[in-house]
Order: sequence, then structure tokens, then C-alpha cells
Amino acid sequence: MHYRKPPKPSLFRKFKFLFISMSSFFTLTVFSLILFFSITSAARHHLNNSPELSTAVEIRGACKASRDPPTCESVLTDSVNLPLTTPLIIQLAVNVSMLNNEKAKDMVKAIVDASAGNQNRTDAGKVCLEVLGYADYRVGLTGQALTSGEIKDARAWMSAVMVYQYDCWSALKYVNGTSQVSKTMSFINSLIGYSSNALGMLVNYDIYGENTGSWTAPKTERDGFWEGSGSSGSGRFKGGVLSGLKPDVTVCKEGGCEYKAVQEAVNAAPENGQTRKFVIWIKAGLYEEKVRVPLEKKNVVFLGDGMGKTVITGSLNVGLMGVTTYETATVGVVGDGFMASGITFQNIAGPDAHQAVAFRSDSDLSVVENCEFIGNQDTLYAHALRQYYKSCRIQGNVDFIFGNSASFFQDCNILIAPRQLRPEKGETNAVTAHGRIDPAQSTGFVFQNCLINGTESYMALYYNKPKVHKNFLGRPWKEYSRTVFIDCTLEALISANGWLPWSGDFALKTLYYGEYRNTGAGANTAGRVSWSSQIPAEHVNSYSVQNFIHGDQWISTPY
Repeated sequence: MHYRKPPKPSLFRKFKFLFISMSSFFTLTVFSLILFFSITSAARHHLNNSPELSTAVEIRGACKASRDPPTCESVLTDSVNLPLTTPLIIQLAVNVSMLNNEKAKDMVKAIVDASAGNQNRTDAGKVCLEVLGYADYRVGLTGQALTSGEIKDARAWMSAVMVYQYDCWSALKYVNGTSQVSKTMSFINSLIGYSSNALGMLVNYDIYGENTGSWTAPKTERDGFWEGSGSSGSGRFKGGVLSGLKPDVTVCKEGGCEYKAVQEAVNAAPENGQTRKFVIWIKAGLYEEKVRVPLEKKNVVFLGDGMGKTVITGSLNVGLMGVTTYETATVGVVGDGFMASGITFQNIAGPDAHQAVAFRSDSDLSVVENCEFIGNQDTLYAHALRQYYKSCRIQGNVDFIFGNSASFFQDCNILIAPRQLRPEKGETNAVTAHGRIDPAQSTGFVFQNCLINGTESYMALYYNKPKVHKNFLGRPWKEYSRTVFIDCTLEALISANGWLPWSGDFALKTLYYGEYRNTGAGANTAGRVSWSSQIPAEHVNSYSVQNFIHGDQWISTPY
């Protein structure tokens, strides 16, 4: 997307600088903030005692990390007029995103207030407010992580901030029939640019340190740039859901448990910040309900009795009035640290219902193992943040693994299912549709040691008329889409081209679609599209669990 040069926000005239905490804004003078950073300098990543430079020169150097340096310089220079160190400039850029995210929320609230009688616009506004609230939370975490030196976390959270702000812009796009909505969309477009500035700085700070002489606009694999290469992270990662977990509550349909509905058990989980897992044992049965694990419910664990035994099912789809793709999820998880094992999540809306999500996750540091996801279009919405899927079964057809998260799929069975009412006539399917919108976002899909095949019923159709059933590893939902398959088995149903365009040449010069050492009848790369890549052996470890999602720091290793 293109970032318009924004007007200088009036908020900057009122507040020279803000430090954002988790729960509130604290207005501080620049002098106080500099003093705070001086006191805590020993804890900051890459920080040393280099002298402060003049504001304009220092900001100009930091804004080399932006995709739009002139706007970056203009906004930040107008925000403060005292000398700043590089970490303080990054904090300033983060806070610019936070302040303007608040203003965007006010503008969206005004849209909702003015939309009585227009259900679609009201619903879009409510979705906007929800995701901008998540952006608020994550940008606050980003500021804290920068202060404490947790730069990888800061990058992951700022990447998510952009996901949520873009989601709001996208929701409004479909109801843009008034000047008020158009003005708000324009402002949010500028807001995304502010967040991009901050994220680009975080990436450069992480890689090059605070000497901005080496800083540059974000680069990707298509530019010959990889992070985390070398021997680090080599070998298969062995981790998953914690072993030996004991249930705090149980759920069963027939009675005799604390709860009969999964949502009731989730509601009983404690809120905000607990580190101990809250384990919900969902006994075998069919649970027909919509389940939501909200932001404040952290470290919730779903334990089932096995795939096909414990089943949570729904049928929400975008064909229903006022229902967006985001809202169609049978199970939607936002609280961080979520875990699940031994459960089937499904959406039975049917192959002609279009978008109908079985499971959506915005849970950072989430682990899902031995679970099944059944749907058609958009089965698994790996929406944002860092996620790990181990030994799962994922079934669908159109873009059925999608989102803008950093997700790692290990030892999973990925199965294409018939999708049309008359599937014998043929169709075109894509397994993935990754939605990265900015080259600095630390997001992408990695598949390692997975099987890509079809269900038994689909393969019968395929072998009967293989030329009319066309299947691809993925297509670019957004401009910087990133997906790789490593050591996977690609069966015969995968087209020789391997990958599918979205529309014309959109994203073909900016995406990264990589393959490495795959096997099977569909793994022959001789006929692959020219805009896909073979991952160089010296860079394949960039996509390990340890390097791509830093899973060795947060995934249990019970094996």
C-alpha cells in the first residue's frame, strides 16, 4: 500500500514526548525521559555511552530505516527539539504510533455513533475498535520491551500493531460511502506509515546497534538479506505442549463436570498476567458453540480426548448479515500463551459458503499440538504474532491457512478437500495466503517436515481428472507475503508451477516463496514459477524454530 504524507498531528504541539506504560499514558518532560534512560542504560540492548548528536542529524540517521524518510524526519523533528540518543528516537517513533492510534479510535467511535441504521458500517466500526484496542496493547508492550532490551519481542509486537491497524483500514474499505469514513481511512493509512517507521528502526537497531551509519530501509530475502543464518538452530526442534498438566476445571456434555460449555470454562479462567497455566479438560463430545478466549485470559490450555473425539464446531460465515471473516471463527483466541492438544476445531458452513474460519489465533507464544482443523475456505486464521503448530491435521481448500503471523508448522498433515458443489468439474486451490504488508514485519509461514496431500475423497477426484484439479502451495494475499516449505513431502496434486499469482503481477517482485529439500511427486522444481525461490543451504537455518520464532525461549521441550 502507499503511504500518504500526513499532516503534522496537532497532538504533537501538546505533548513533546510520552512514555507509554501498559495501562495508561504518563506525560513526561523530555528531560525526565532522558534521565530515565540514562539510569537504565545498562539494561538496554546495544546501548553504550556514545555522545548525543543534534536532533535533526540524529533523526535523519534513524529515519534511514524508514520506507518514507522525508515524512519520518518531518514528523519526528516536529515532535521534539532537544538532543536525543538513538534509543530515545525509536521510543519517540513508537509513541507517535501510540498517540495517533488513540486518535484513530476516536475517529472510528464517531463513525459508529453516526451509523445508526447502517448495520454493515456499524459492524465494521466495532471490528475497527476491537483491533485498534489490540494495537494499543501491543504498542505499549513494544515501548516496555525497548526499554528492557527485549528487542525481538518489540519487533514481534510492533509487527502486530501494523496488522491490527491495517485490519481496521481494510474493514472500513468495504463500507466507505461517506466523507467521514474516507477521512478516517486516510488518517489510518498515515498511522500505518508511522508504525512502519518505528518497526524499521527496531529492525535496524536489533541488527546493527545504535550507530545509524549502517541503517537502511527494510530488506527481504528478495534483496539477498537473511537473518539468523549459520549453524544456529540446525536440526529438528523437539518441543510442544507441556506434559503432565492437571486440569483446573472440566467440561462435558452429559453432566458431572464443572461446566457443560467450553465458553463457560473460559469465563472462569483468571484474568490479566498470571503465569500459571489454567487447564481446561474438554471431555469427548460435540460442542456446538462459538468460543472466545479474550486478551485478558492468558495462559489458557485446552486439553481434549483426541482428534475427532473432542470436537468444537460452528457454521458462521461471511454470507450472514454483518459477519466478517474475522468474526466467523468457531474458536477465536487472543490471550497470550494459549495451548491446545487433542481437539478438533471445525466450521461446517460448507464449500459454497466462502470464508468460514474454524480457528483464529492472535495469541502470542501459542502452542497447538495434535489438533485438527476442518473447514473449506479460510480454515485456519493464523492472524498475528508468534505461533507453533506441532503434529496437527489441517483440512480445507481455498487459502485455508492464512493470516499475517509468524507461524511454524512442524510434522503436520495438510490436506486439500473438495470445495465445489460439483467438484468433479475441477477447481483451483491454494494451501496458503500469507498477508505480510511491510518488509520489516517479522512474519511468515514455515512448514517443516509436513505432508501436503488431499483427502481420500479429493484424491479420487484428482486421479480421475488430474488436469482440471489444480493445487498450489500458496498465493500472495499481501505485497510482502512470505511462505517456505522445508523437508516436506509434496504429493502429486501440487501443480508443477508450485505457486499461484493473486491478481496479475501483484506482489510478484516483493513476496518470498521458498522451498528446500522437499520430496514427493509434487516437489520437482523444474517447472516452478520464476518468482519463487530455492532457499540457499547456507540460509535455511533462518527458518528454524529457534531463529524464526525464537521458540527455544518459550516452547516447552518435553521430549
